[in-house]
Amino acid sequence: MVSEEITSPQFAVLNTLVAEPGLDQRTVGERVGLDRSTIAEVIGRLVTRGPLGKVRDPHDGRRYLLRLTEEGERTQRKLAVRAARMNQVFLAPLTDEERTRFLGLVQRVSDAAEGLRNAGETPAGGR
Repeated sequence: MVSEEITSPQFAVLNTLVAEPGLDQRTVGERVGLDRSTIAEVIGRLVTRGPLGKVRDPHDGRRYLLRLTEEGERTQRKLAVRAARMNQVFLAPLTDEERTRFLGLVQRVSDAAEGLRNAGETPAGGR
């Protein structure tokens, strides 16, 4: 609903590189929770289409560092605005209290999933 050109994983990559420009592909994959083959495909498409550029790491010639191009920065800004509007529409039926509770619960689930992915451990309390 936010974009017909950029997928959710691609948007996650753009957001990650706005926050942390110059990351390598492996690190971006870790940040957005994608496996090696999937992140390689996502980054390949973004490089081919133009929003993303890559340069060889001057400290390690085996890896590439990723940066948004001007097109990528424009695309990310445009989609961030659309996503924020969409969030407002989705959350509009909730009261402020319900919205805060809902977002807190979503964050808790997300944190638990991240913990499982990173550590291979069971959620706290066995829930």
